[in-house]
Amino acid sequence: MNLHAIRAIYMFEMHRTFRTLMQSIASPVLSTSLYFVVFGSAIGGRMGDIDGVSYGAFIIPGLLMLSLLTESISNASFGIYMPKWSGTIYEVLSAPISWIEVVCGYVGAAASKSIVLGIIILITARIFVPYEIEHPFLMAGFLVLTAVTFSLFGFVIGIWADGFEKLQIVPMLIVTPLTFLGGSFYSISMLPEVWQKITLFNPVVYLVSGFRWSFYGVSDVAIGISIAATFGFMALCLTAIWWIFKTGYRLRA
Repeated sequence: MNLHAIRAIYMFEMHRTFRTLMQSIASPVLSTSLYFVVFGSAIGGRMGDIDGVSYGAFIIPGLLMLSLLTESISNASFGIYMPKWSGTIYEVLSAPISWIEVVCGYVGAAASKSIVLGIIILITARIFVPYEIEHPFLMAGFLVLTAVTFSLFGFVIGIWADGFEKLQIVPMLIVTPLTFLGGSFYSISMLPEVWQKITLFNPVVYLVSGFRWSFYGVSDVAIGISIAATFGFMALCLTAIWWIFKTGYRLRA
């Protein structure tokens, strides 16, 4: 394992984040804070509890997951797309490093940014809504697992994209709607029975549900199923990345 190569890629990506703090950190934190103000403080005070949890606190895991998924995908996809766009990807491919080390560098940096952002959002949420974390270690583990998994997914998107507009297609048109429909602002038990069954085909349900369980011990799906689904998606992303580097799909063309 070439740790020097991993560190070089990782530090390069992290320095890029420090140069764009407003876009990388401040903007998503501000956007999420607006959700807390509107849904947590303004609307939440007029709504009843859900599964014994105040509405303002209930939506915190969902809002955090929304930011985490969006930023993990965006950070990783942009990180690998820029070397493709500028042509410097060939320097990486010709270096004496394996695909595992390349992925560790880019995905590690993207996941680190998302984790830092998630922690800042958690701290910010305390200003607007009081909440408790029932299983802090599981919450931290789920936070890291989700950030890494969707950074891997973003890495795949960055390689697949052949234009800047395609970098936004999946986060904006697929991930964000699935997150809103995945129980971020409500419990799926509040839906009619037929829609509860349909909603279970939404993979984001398992992420939001598992993350919410780590906060309050309540969930729409068993925590074991949520963790298994996340690991399954991670394995799928790793398989796709292995195939991409093996075949050179959109890397050597």
